[in-house]
Amino acid sequence: MDLWQLHIFRRVVECGSFSKAADSVHLSQPTVSSHIKELEVHVGCRLIDRFPKRAVPTKAGELLYTYACRLISLRDEAEAAVTAYQGTVKGLLTIGGSTIPGVYVLPRSIGDFCRRYPDVRIRLETGDTDSIIADTVSGKLELGVVGAQSEDSRIHQEPMLQDELQLVIPADHRWGRRGQVTWRMLQKEPFISREPGSGTLKSIQMVLAKKGQRVEDLNIICQMGSTEAIRQAIKNKLGVSILSRLAVEEDLETGRLKTVGIHGTIFKRRFYLTRARHRTLSPAASAFIGFLLQ
Repeated sequence: MDLWQLHIFRRVVECGSFSKAADSVHLSQPTVSSHIKELEVHVGCRLIDRFPKRAVPTKAGELLYTYACRLISLRDEAEAAVTAYQGTVKGLLTIGGSTIPGVYVLPRSIGDFCRRYPDVRIRLETGDTDSIIADTVSGKLELGVVGAQSEDSRIHQEPMLQDELQLVIPADHRWGRRGQVTWRMLQKEPFISREPGSGTLKSIQMVLAKKGQRVEDLNIICQMGSTEAIRQAIKNKLGVSILSRLAVEEDLETGRLKTVGIHGTIFKRRFYLTRARHRTLSPAASAFIGFLLQ
């Protein structure tokens, strides 16, 4: 069993497709299929079920995927240790961001960082807070930036940028000239919620819990898996929602959306720099952490 085969196997699982995996590792699809077949011969069982439009890991494949992530992570740590010994900052840095930092914060920081460290290549993956934390623990990501704290003892978190969540409404909404609305008023209004696992939703739940209130008491008409989807839904007058101000700044400046306060309630949170507690950081990761915190 060699690491290159495991790397290809991991990409097939993550892409859900032999052709997409082949593109990601710059090989032909027959070559990728050949590597997977050799790996299946080596372990003595089928690892991937081939369907017409997708590739799905078998139970054995799911088990091997977990170990493949750990082995590849350990390889990366070994390379990082040698690179650190040499005192150079270069190589591939894979980081993750939950919706708000992944879309509205990290891309700008990455650009500035790469101009300072031109020998570092960065791969940014986005997802909800729970998935970014899980991928950081598994070793798939070296670092993550998320919008909620975690109680998982396997990770270490440092607070960084502060964010403010606000009630966002369509530009011509009847509340547009109000400074604030009451909780009772909001309970009657069609509300669009983020999905479970979202850092934004967790932050809202924490603030409301302190006031003896619940998200479930709102008139939730739908859940959406991204801030961008909710932003577009509000513009199309589907309902209102509580979103990061960072996500709607452009719309507020152009007048396409408005914000209004909720009486007696302030939604503030921090983004947290997240890493596996016992993982040896590469020089690139250490430099990026210092850059972000600075």
